[in-house]
Amino acid sequence: MKSLDDYLRDAEQAHGHLCAGQVLGVRMAMLGLQALGIDDPHGKDRKRLVTFVEIDRCATDAVAVVTGCRLGKRALKFRDWGKVAATFVDVSTGRAVRVAAKESSKSLARQMHPELSDKNKQQMLAYREIADDDLFTTQWVKVELPPEEFPGYKGERIVCDVCGEGINFRREIRRDGKVLCRSCAGESYYEPI
Repeated sequence: MKSLDDYLRDAEQAHGHLCAGQVLGVRMAMLGLQALGIDDPHGKDRKRLVTFVEIDRCATDAVAVVTGCRLGKRALKFRDWGKVAATFVDVSTGRAVRVAAKESSKSLARQMHPELSDKNKQQMLAYREIADDDLFTTQWVKVELPPEEFPGYKGERIVCDVCGEGINFRREIRRDGKVLCRSCAGESYYEPI
């Protein structure tokens, strides 16, 4: 695995700036990989890992940089829970660890660096220094991954009976004898105009 500084440089380049969320995300991912014994996520271990992220903020980009997991590769899974947390799943062993940032880390950062008036600068510096146990909670968890959730899954493509659009990876909904996409089933995030 690379050093914290190397990953922070990579995260800054990928994300466009370096901030406290990037530092949290890099450290979170490094801790998760270490717990699972995955030391080469971009090389020999690249197909061992699926990562669930729980927020769509800066930390998620950093997690993707460290782990090599990407949405387009189906190895990064987003759950919109609004938490600075991620679950790292070793698909070769089934072991999974969830790492979440402690809310107390913000006040700890203020205590550690009262000389800095800028909150982001306080947190960026402190999040590099704070011990893992003071920065994160870690929990061994069980994650059920059906075949359609694995990277490389080649499944049947179904067509929605209402809109005619194709649906991959068993995401269809069957209702009243019809095959529906999530939008036509009423779960749409958009409204036609």
